[in-house]
Amino acid sequence: MNIGIIESAVPVTLLGGGTVYEGDMVEALALAPVCVAADSGARHALAADVDLAAVVGDFDSIGPDLERIPMSRQIHIDEQDSTDFDKALRHILAPVVLAVGFTGARFDHQLAALHVLAAYPERACVLVGESELTFLCPPQIELPVQAGDIVSLFPIAAVSGTSDGLKWEINDLQFDPMVKIGTSNTALGHVSLTMDGPAMLVMVPRARLAAITRALHLGPQAARWSARAAQCTDQPQA
Repeated sequence: MNIGIIESAVPVTLLGGGTVYEGDMVEALALAPVCVAADSGARHALAADVDLAAVVGDFDSIGPDLERIPMSRQIHIDEQDSTDFDKALRHILAPVVLAVGFTGARFDHQLAALHVLAAYPERACVLVGESELTFLCPPQIELPVQAGDIVSLFPIAAVSGTSDGLKWEINDLQFDPMVKIGTSNTALGHVSLTMDGPAMLVMVPRARLAAITRALHLGPQAARWSARAAQCTDQPQA
């Protein structure tokens, strides 16, 4: 298959080979009905009899299950210096990607997944974990959280922004992963955020998946950052 783009006008569910918690795939597919797998993540779809639009990766972990997927839906990327999450996300053009099965027991895998969110700021992607959602903050967003929800902000580089609706507002703060972070804040109700660069990870409760998906998909907050300069040459631009 041509190493091209998986284009979708609706949100996409991307399955990884890690832990998929009960109900995650069902809920994600209800919100993002096009299903793509990153390498061994295809096993989750095959086990649930979910139709796969494509499977992407170097295919070093899927094994014989690959034979159950039509060749026309296989995107083989023969490189070892990127994760399957990286390979898959950079070849998906969709309003939002819900990434399921990329968190779990291995912390190094989770760190690698966060790196991918940072590497492709032009893609709206939500990591779906057992108890929380993580995504890169767009230039502006209205977070549809509820009073009492934990809202954590973790900078991956120097960044500043504004907020309205947090117990501890972030206006005039200069964030830096080596100096100042913003974890364990609390929402007073809906929260507005703006950022001056693509460098702030946002974490909110897992229960807000549907609302966060809509917030990233619709309205002025659907504005995207530009792609970072250091991208693969076959990387399509949003």
